[in-house]
Amino acid sequence: MPQNPSPMQEHTRAHGRIEQSAWLGVQRTVDGIFAHPVELCVQPTNGAALWIHFHGAPFVAQHAAARAKRPLSLACLQLGAGSGAYERPFAEPGAFARLLSFLREEMGNSTGLWLSSFSAGYGALRAVLTDEALAEQVDGVLILDGLHSGYRPDGCPLAEGGAIEGEDLAPFVRFARRAMTGDVRMLITHSEVFPGTFASTTETADYLLNSLGLSRRAVLEWGPLGMQQLSEVRSGRLRVMGFAGNSAPDHVDHLHGLYHFVDAWLAL
Repeated sequence: MPQNPSPMQEHTRAHGRIEQSAWLGVQRTVDGIFAHPVELCVQPTNGAALWIHFHGAPFVAQHAAARAKRPLSLACLQLGAGSGAYERPFAEPGAFARLLSFLREEMGNSTGLWLSSFSAGYGALRAVLTDEALAEQVDGVLILDGLHSGYRPDGCPLAEGGAIEGEDLAPFVRFARRAMTGDVRMLITHSEVFPGTFASTTETADYLLNSLGLSRRAVLEWGPLGMQQLSEVRSGRLRVMGFAGNSAPDHVDHLHGLYHFVDAWLAL
C-alpha cells in the first residue's frame, strides 16, 4: 500500500545500530516452495526451536539469535517490498507447509516454532495465522513495528471519519487471545509513525487492545539502542510495547533492537 513519507531525519535519540557482519550460516536460493525461487539465510542449531524471521537485514536476526537466552535455529526470508510481497506467497495452499518441511530437513529436529517480522514482513504472519490449523502449530509471534491494516473507506483515516479494517487484524486478535491464556507467546512493538493512507501501528495496536478489553499503562523507560518506551500492556503471555518516534530512523530502531525484543519475547 502507498503511504505518506514520514520525516527522514531525527536527531534527538541515539538510533544505535547493530554492526553489519557476514552471515555465518548457509545462504542459498531455494526452488519449489513458492511460485518463484526465494533467498534463504539458515543457521541450524541442534535441538533448538525453529525461528523464522521475515524482512530486514539477516545479520540483525543472526545477532539476536547468538545472544538469545535459549538456543534457536534461525531462518530469514527476504521476499521484497510491501506487505503483499510477503502475504501473497503464503496465501498459496501448502506454501507454509513446504517451507517448514524444507527447514526441518535442513536444520534437523526442532522443539518449537517461533515467527517474527519487521515492517512489511507482517504480511507473511497474517497469511499463516489466517489459517487456524497453521496457527495452532505456532508457539510464538513477535511483530516489530509492522502490524498494519487498511482504513474503511479505503484511504480515509480515523481523524476524517474512517474506521480500522478489522478483518485484516482478526488473525492477530485470535492469536493474542491465546497468548492471554498462556497457550502461546506474543510480543508487539510499535512506533508513532503515521503512514496516513493506511492504519498506523499505534492505531492497530489500539484496535487489538480494545478488542481484547485491555488498556495501556503509561511508562517512560529507556529501550535498546536509545529507544524510548512510552506505553506497555501485559496480560498472560501477551505484551505490547509502544515507543516514541515518527521518523524513518525510529522505525528502523525496532529492527536493530531485535536482540532485546527476542529476549523479552522468550521470557513471556
